[in-house]
Amino acid sequence: MATLFTMIIDGDLPGRFVWEDEVCVAFLTIEPLTPGHTLVVPRREFDHWLDAPADLRAHLFEVCHEISGAIDQAYQPEKVGLMIAGLEVPHLHIHLAAINELSDLDFAGVDRDPDATALDEAASRIRQALRDRGAAGVSDRG
Repeated sequence: MATLFTMIIDGDLPGRFVWEDEVCVAFLTIEPLTPGHTLVVPRREFDHWLDAPADLRAHLFEVCHEISGAIDQAYQPEKVGLMIAGLEVPHLHIHLAAINELSDLDFAGVDRDPDATALDEAASRIRQALRDRGAAGVSDRG
């Protein structure tokens, strides 16, 4: 059975995409820690990041670097945090979030009812920052 993320990738569920290439996608989470909280997800399903091959892991981290630069440009936080938790959905995904303090990475503080317009604006800001940086994988899918 396809994971929730595969259904988003396949277009069966909506997603606010900021990146797409042949290996992975990135889209905003519907329960953000901070504005612009983005998930980088391989197209192939792996439950645990330790099971992913080295070339896939390397590609995901290159994409994380590109998107983190865009988040940094769009939000100008103290840092852009990166986390692999993997307990929420059994499909490898990397969290990227603008952070100003360690508590910004506490999942107890997610926004469970974010404003849809704010999510759309965040995706737009990140896509524009990616374009400004000359990134190749900017998604045309909203």
